[in-house]
Amino acid sequence: MKLAIASADLLAQLGTVSRVASTRSAVQALSGVQLIAQDGAAELRATDMEVGLRVPLTATVERDGTVVLPARLMLDVARSLPAGEATLELRAAEQDVEVVSGSATFHIRTLRAEDFPPFPEPGGDAVVKVPGAAFVETINKVARSASRDETRPILTGILVSASGTELRMVATDSYRLSVKETVLDSPLEGGFEANVPARALQELARLAQQVEPDELTVSVHANQIVFEVGGSVLSSRLIDGQFPNYRQLLPDTYEHELTLAGGELTEVVRRMSLMAQKNAPLRLRFSEGELTVSAQTPDVGEAREMLPVPFAGEPFEIGFNPEFLRDGLESVEAGDLVLKLISPLRPGLVEAADGSGFVYLIMPIRLNV
Repeated sequence: MKLAIASADLLAQLGTVSRVASTRSAVQALSGVQLIAQDGAAELRATDMEVGLRVPLTATVERDGTVVLPARLMLDVARSLPAGEATLELRAAEQDVEVVSGSATFHIRTLRAEDFPPFPEPGGDAVVKVPGAAFVETINKVARSASRDETRPILTGILVSASGTELRMVATDSYRLSVKETVLDSPLEGGFEANVPARALQELARLAQQVEPDELTVSVHANQIVFEVGGSVLSSRLIDGQFPNYRQLLPDTYEHELTLAGGELTEVVRRMSLMAQKNAPLRLRFSEGELTVSAQTPDVGEAREMLPVPFAGEPFEIGFNPEFLRDGLESVEAGDLVLKLISPLRPGLVEAADGSGFVYLIMPIRLNV
């Protein structure tokens, strides 16, 4: 194998693909990137057996071949290369790849190519093209609510449903729940529903934001999903098991429904959260016509801020995890939001006032008076 490539292009694509290389697998090849040169084209691949990524390389291929190189080291080498062109050549007898750029020469030992797994191919029975911008926006609205607790794998995923003119994504870690329903401009040809690891979709969003494609192609297999975006291919295993029935978690009625300036409330919550440390809750005290947001951490300090709100009725105080509340408010982004409350021990709901289909349910924290 031998190819030539601009150093900047090599660095950019290595930076993208190496994000999914494994950092803790016992199989050494999974910590590497596979470089494939074939039929005049080249690409890089990496996987941790859950998520796989293939990105194209704009290179001049002199000899075909396949090699696996350590991802971290290869990325560091690419960062250090002088501007201009680099050549990569496999030296089979030495079991290394020679990287030459300017007056710099590196010899990088290869990893066992036979240990690197094959990748699922796009296509199959269920292939759906979805608008790129809408798909990415929907991911970004809900991804923060997915669990990071690997002991409950079902909750580490995002339930993605697409059919007709509706795209819906749902994520929950059992402490908060995000639902985003996006109405598409034109109906999809086909549809699917799958519980996709949140990490895979976040990687897809990063990938799509780099190239801003008009559409993504989604191929759903029995236990895999494959996304094609701007010449790159991201694949992921699907999560087995029944995703929670999120509709049952949403209360039917609320005691209080307040329309608030989203930006103002978000800024107050950000400021007060500075004093909510060491698992201290953020306190929201509602009384006639006003809301007092406060936080107190022993040995750190305390803070409070008031803002006018259209509240009427018996005063009450409710506590929330400050990070979770901030995530929900920030996901609404610009404009007004609607805050729906029942009581200090029942979940609260945040949704966009413009009817954009975003709903955020958050469980309260029991307060010590």
